[in-house]
Amino acid sequence: MITPAFDLSQDPEFLILSIRVPYTRTSEFDLYIDGTDFKFFAKPYFLRLSLPGRIVEDGREKAKFDIDKGLVTLRVPKETSGEHFEGLQMLTSLLAPKGSRSAKPLIEDLSAGGEGAGDDDDEDEDEEDFDWQVEQEVYKESSEEELGALQKYGFGNQRCGVFARLQEELSDVTDVKNPEGTTAAERRQGRLHAEASAFSPDHYLADLFEDAEIKGLLKFRPWWEKPSPSTEQEEEEAAVSFTDDEKEQLRKFTNRSYLLDKTSRRQVWLGLVDVLLAYCYEARSTEGEHNVESPWTIRKLSGTLCWLETYSSLQDVLVSFGRRVLCYPLYRHFAMASAAVRDTTKILQSGRAGVLRCLLDIHRVFRENDPAYILNDLYITDYCVWIQRVKSKKMSALAVTLQKASLRKKDLELELEELEEAATMVAEEEEEEEDEEEGAASDCAPISHSDGGGASSDGSSSDSSDESEESEAEEQSCTESNEGGGGGGGRGGGRASKDNPPQPQPVSAASPIPQEPTSTPSSASQGSRLLIQELGERVAEELRISQDSEANGGAANGGAAKADATSGSRSTGSTLLEPSPRRNPLLIVGALEDRDESDFVG
Repeated sequence: MITPAFDLSQDPEFLILSIRVPYTRTSEFDLYIDGTDFKFFAKPYFLRLSLPGRIVEDGREKAKFDIDKGLVTLRVPKETSGEHFEGLQMLTSLLAPKGSRSAKPLIEDLSAGGEGAGDDDDEDEDEEDFDWQVEQEVYKESSEEELGALQKYGFGNQRCGVFARLQEELSDVTDVKNPEGTTAAERRQGRLHAEASAFSPDHYLADLFEDAEIKGLLKFRPWWEKPSPSTEQEEEEAAVSFTDDEKEQLRKFTNRSYLLDKTSRRQVWLGLVDVLLAYCYEARSTEGEHNVESPWTIRKLSGTLCWLETYSSLQDVLVSFGRRVLCYPLYRHFAMASAAVRDTTKILQSGRAGVLRCLLDIHRVFRENDPAYILNDLYITDYCVWIQRVKSKKMSALAVTLQKASLRKKDLELELEELEEAATMVAEEEEEEEDEEEGAASDCAPISHSDGGGASSDGSSSDSSDESEESEAEEQSCTESNEGGGGGGGRGGGRASKDNPPQPQPVSAASPIPQEPTSTPSSASQGSRLLIQELGERVAEELRISQDSEANGGAANGGAAKADATSGSRSTGSTLLEPSPRRNPLLIVGALEDRDESDFVG
């Protein structure tokens, strides 16, 4: 017989079943409805369900068959109108367990039989002597000592000896070198040592200070953030839906019951949180699009999957996950670990359907990777079946506990706070050094070259340079004229005055040059020689002042003041020469009374 694809929904009055049975005849449908037991037969399809609520056959039931789609839609009335059937999305748990009509086992899970257990008595006629669907395994002889020496691992610590025949795949699945002979305490010590060796301060600080890409990942909204968390089962089922592939995978799972003691049950819950944390980190780091590294990331971040770890408290789970986030993946940022904790809380708040959808996604990722599929056999498949039977209130209680838990950097014991403080101090020192270098460069800038702000000083410097060149040209011309006109000092002065008598020179009215009255030509000639000698000395002095002014480079005003002081200190009371570069330093204003040339000629 073939188990058909099916889906269940409900309204206040009816249970709605959609069963896909292509290539069958409508005349061969058989239905059996009694309490929580529902059976459907259409050759070659057979479906038997153990429902969470009671249904009745009172004439209100309806059936519709779509030939094109091969889809049968049944509307079966509820025994209690308005009753809500819980867990209709948990398709695996609805399928009746195999062998339910055969002899009862020595140890039986009473909750698995439910209210439909009495229906087996009505079918004793059809009971077969042997169940041909029983799973067969190759017989392996093991002594009691060998079985006792093997360490347990897997879901609920119910597996052993698996890696003994998978040595080649061992290193690609788990980091434990010898799972069969390593105790839980030894695995934990090995995990802590490996994490301490793998932690890279440089990688951590690089992601801490260059976090532009990480900030973008933190803004990503996965599918579980879109619906608002709710504790109501009706809203839970409406918010979370499964794809056709996920429903097909649920139908392929083998329904089974798990006998777990209190310690194992607690470890299973904590392992579930650990796996969900790793899944949430991977989903956020890839923005919901799995890649070839996804199986490695989920396995590596989960201590349960990578080191076969069994935790004793929720805080141990958070610390282990936080350490592994900062040691192994691409983005090693504490904020990514905190975001994964918040995401896991929201998934738990979405109820069993939300958790089951995540587990199915992990199952698909591992199923498509070799040899990560081994982890499905050890953990994920059992989690997918087990989660469909847990109570919603336990899920809600775990979500509340996780929401109240806190993960701090100092809890990870990686000296993160000291490392960040030292890195911050170094960064501040580098910034101060850069500021000092920029300040020194700005101070030197006006000296080396003038900016737009120093336009006035540039203008005065250029004016001073032009005036200094002008002054030098005038002084040179005056010196040549003095030399040509007999200004050769006291030597040969008499002959020069006779052949080329000096022309009358204007004298400034403000500072006239006193002239001694002369009655004879000899006295006039001697006075002219003295005047020419004094002018020559002052011209030489003015040339020296002008050269000093040019050497001082741009300090025109200061040079002029200094020249004025020098000229004033050396000049006599009879004549005042102005050394200002804006004027002719040799310009002499004549006396008030002009004298004729005849006065100098005898």
